[in-house]
Amino acid sequence: MLRRLLTMVVLIRHAASFTSSLRATKRISAFSSHLVAASSPESKYFTNCRTINSPVCRTHSSWSHTMMSASAGSLEVAQFPCLDDNYGYLIHDPKTGQTAAVDTPDATAYKCELERRGWTLTHILNTHHHGDHVGGNRELKTEGVQVFGPAADGNIPCMDVPLKDSDTLSFAGANAVTMDVGGHTTGHIAFYFPEEKTAFVGDSLFALGCGRMFEGTPEQYWASLQRLRNLPDDTTIYCAHEYTEGNARFAMSVEPGNPDLVRRAEEIKDKRSRGEPTVPSLMGEEKRTNPFLRGDVSPEIRQNVGATEDDDGATIFHKIRLGKDNFRG
Repeated sequence: MLRRLLTMVVLIRHAASFTSSLRATKRISAFSSHLVAASSPESKYFTNCRTINSPVCRTHSSWSHTMMSASAGSLEVAQFPCLDDNYGYLIHDPKTGQTAAVDTPDATAYKCELERRGWTLTHILNTHHHGDHVGGNRELKTEGVQVFGPAADGNIPCMDVPLKDSDTLSFAGANAVTMDVGGHTTGHIAFYFPEEKTAFVGDSLFALGCGRMFEGTPEQYWASLQRLRNLPDDTTIYCAHEYTEGNARFAMSVEPGNPDLVRRAEEIKDKRSRGEPTVPSLMGEEKRTNPFLRGDVSPEIRQNVGATEDDDGATIFHKIRLGKDNFRG
């Protein structure tokens, strides 16, 4: 009996020692994991803009468009869904192999589209600093990739070349003019290719809408929308989100007597029922149907948003914007 008791004491001591060692091992393991995470490219403290990750690609829809000009020839635009409702864009020159990303909502989606098409990224063109527009910059910024963004915005990750209003960016023989379209954010820019009759406008203008006024003023935003409205009617407008069906409902609530809008709203409904994108659009369409471009020319809109005859364009725009912000239709 005594021998059995002594044996049990020894076993208990061994178990206690093993438990203590296991706890210490777990602490060391956790500490080591913390060190690895802190030095990993995935860590929020990692500031180097060069990372290498293999994307996990899933099947997704994408669409191809063409930008034509006498000087640059034919440039291909790849459009594909990102995140919940963003669109990603890649502009590719088949002659030089140069490829530009317009904003980077999601690095994986861009890597997969580049891999699927056999293209190599050379440029990143950022319109503004929101995470669903620059979220992939660090991961996509590899050697040889230049990042261009608004000079008035200091929050563009890895930016190499800051751009101001009316600056010209040369890409694959084409020239993009930077447009100041602040209002959604104060430093927001658009990239306008005049010869190719194409503009990438980020969140400054949507099909039948515009972005919320997070940082700018009504005066600033209205001036930006006027600059965009001055683009030729045949300019192709690439915006950053698929918000058009909801925008159409609001537009119909403030200008139901606009036959062009009624017709367009039906077309949008049909497209979305088939899972087709409503972006891009033509500037001429926006001038005829987008309420944010029409407040100063449509008595029906002014009446429905409570604008008076004494209200200037910026004030009317602000009332339309507030109406959309509170719209639940």
